[in-house]
Amino acid sequence: MNVSAPTGSDDEYWQRPDAEPEPFGAGRPLPAPDPTPAYQGPPRTPPPSPHWQPPVVHEPPPPRVMPRQDMDALDEAEGSARTMTYGVGLVVGAVALILMCLLCARIIF
Repeated sequence: MNVSAPTGSDDEYWQRPDAEPEPFGAGRPLPAPDPTPAYQGPPRTPPPSPHWQPPVVHEPPPPRVMPRQDMDALDEAEGSARTMTYGVGLVVGAVALILMCLLCARIIF
């Protein structure tokens, strides 16, 4: 088997044919760059009217005085709410425990 190049030199086999010259070779001039317009900046805004004034914010009235709180009544209301919450929780827990016992008894027996 012959794996050498068909021509005399090894590099001649891998060179391109000289059918067409390079597009921007030594014989051809470079094209002129496209003229780009210079940035003129943003357009100027018209001046405001001479009668224009910024909006005026009026000073709001001071806040009203809140009534005094009865701390003893608040503590008593919180205590009764806590008692009610614990009572409802105990009742729901007892009902859930009874239902679990009934369901487990049905499965076992």
